Amino acid sequence: MKISSSRTLLLASLVGSVLAGRIYTLDECVRGEGFYDSFNFENITDPTHGRVTYVNRTTAERLNLTYATSDTFILRADDTTVLGVNDTGRNSVRIRSNRRHREHVVVFDIRHMPEGCGTWPAIWETKEVGWPAGGEIDILEGANDVVPNQSTLHTGHNCSMPNNTLQSGTFVTTNCDASVAYNVGCGVKYAQDNRSFGPGFNSIGGGWYAMERTLHYIKVWFWERHDPWVPLDVSSGAWIIDTDGWGTPAANFPNNTECDIQSHFQGNNIIINLTFCGDWAGNPALYNASGCPLDCVTYVNNHPTAFTNAYFEISSMNVYN
Repeated sequence: MKISSSRTLLLASLVGSVLAGRIYTLDECVRGEGFYDSFNFENITDPTHGRVTYVNRTTAERLNLTYATSDTFILRADDTTVLGVNDTGRNSVRIRSNRRHREHVVVFDIRHMPEGCGTWPAIWETKEVGWPAGGEIDILEGANDVVPNQSTLHTGHNCSMPNNTLQSGTFVTTNCDASVAYNVGCGVKYAQDNRSFGPGFNSIGGGWYAMERTLHYIKVWFWERHDPWVPLDVSSGAWIIDTDGWGTPAANFPNNTECDIQSHFQGNNIIINLTFCGDWAGNPALYNASGCPLDCVTYVNNHPTAFTNAYFEISSMNVYN
């Protein structure tokens, strides 16, 4: 097999840093049609009380709410139907990985994410049964196009984060306990990067989100599409990665005396979903503060064309162990 010089240099640099860095190897590469094999469609009532109807795979494909090419997977919401007051919600999709993960790294190459008033898109990990006992890691999440992105942990009792962690973002709250303060969790708002979420993210062709979970910390990184500092092992989808070369994370949740990560986080599934309104995006104070019109439910019901750009376009998802 012929190996290019750039790939040779990448392999040499990674192998040479095995003793110094944190090395992972590719365990699962999901692209295009592979999302249908690696995920199941959750035809469930939205646990966040959104104005949404999550459809099964058959319905999603029939309505063109999901489709794939060789290197792209699209997940979107209905943008044609005016909803009546007795309708259950706007058709959308929620998918959950077939596999559960403990210590691992996951890298998402995302070209477009849902945007629009009333939208609440998320890429996250959790164990749904017994939640929040198994923990929850929100990698990419936000509502109503409000920037920047916020990465958040939700846990059972007795988990808090210190304020003085090495990260580029800033803690909004430090108590991760889901039973406290209406389940806001311990969230990190990214540095003033209006291109980490929503229309700004889409205007630059998206970028890469990565999350590393160990027994000692949980970290999240974001790199814009044309960031000259994006690590080569991230942008190339390399089969060996070294997270020690990735620089300062946007969010850093360390194991500490106030939170034992190992006891709070179990084997979790990866979830990708798009809901509307609900407990966060539909909160009247938050919805109005974002500059959105009417009230959330009325807007989502009556303005389907507002959601033409409410879709994920994902190039790949790589999981490393």
